[in-house]
Amino acid sequence: MRKSSKKFDYGQGKYYFTIKTTPNNITMYRETKKEAQQVFKKYYDLGKQVEWLGKWEGKKFVETTAPLKGDASS
Repeated sequence: MRKSSKKFDYGQGKYYFTIKTTPNNITMYRETKKEAQQVFKKYYDLGKQVEWLGKWEGKKFVETTAPLKGDASS
């Protein structure tokens, strides 16, 4: 069995969050903040442990404040 590596490039201007799972965490992204917040909230409401990473700006994450309950609703 080949071990998975985390070698991938973050896309600039995309919003990222991580779903904490065992044995591996799943990092997901969405193109817009609204979409990312909606999906983040969906996983949170399902009882998943999620971590908001924020918007990738090439060298670091910005907008790192996690969406509050209700922020992701349409």
